[in-house]
Amino acid sequence: MRGIGGGGWSAEETTTFGFPRDTFRILHVSTGNVCRSPITERLTRHFVAERLGVLGGGLIVESAGTWGHEGAPMESHAETVLAEFGADATGFVGRELLDEHVITADLVLTATRDHRAQVISMGHSAGLRTFTLKEFTRLVRAIDPATLPPLEDGVVMRARALVRAAAALRGWLLAPTAEADEVYDPYGAPLTFFRSIGDEIRDALDPVVTALTGVPART
Repeated sequence: MRGIGGGGWSAEETTTFGFPRDTFRILHVSTGNVCRSPITERLTRHFVAERLGVLGGGLIVESAGTWGHEGAPMESHAETVLAEFGADATGFVGRELLDEHVITADLVLTATRDHRAQVISMGHSAGLRTFTLKEFTRLVRAIDPATLPPLEDGVVMRARALVRAAAALRGWLLAPTAEADEVYDPYGAPLTFFRSIGDEIRDALDPVVTALTGVPART
């Protein structure tokens, strides 16, 4: 479905890679696709629905793992964390990251820099649309919301503009430390560590979803 190759998108463009352009697909990537990326996927869906009343408007949120546990359920602690945020873990099934997932993604958000490098190494013009989650958050915070299309123009158009703006800022706004862009793996850890990772993911997602939807979180 999309890629934002070096030239970006044009208003006349209706398809990329042969897929329709009326949707915007966010792909969250971690290692096993049973802890971090499921939490991030389902929290993204939850936060968008909170702001817009529904997860729709062409926005699709998915996840996969670079060493994905194909067909596996989400880790029970991850389900608990999602439930504590009020998010729905129902029906989740783990997936191994495939070329088609990268090809069809408009925005890829990874847990770590290693995941980002693995996605980019798959090709498919993924470089400009692949970020670590925390990297994307840092870039989004620097973008003036007034420069983005209004929500009335549709969340898809707004999301595409947000990714272009973030890609343009990369290289100018560097992380204070290498570790600042990492979300560490809680696999096998106690629930308290899962909760801390959940808090990290929530804090990183909040400004991203606000920028995507143009609607701040409910206080």
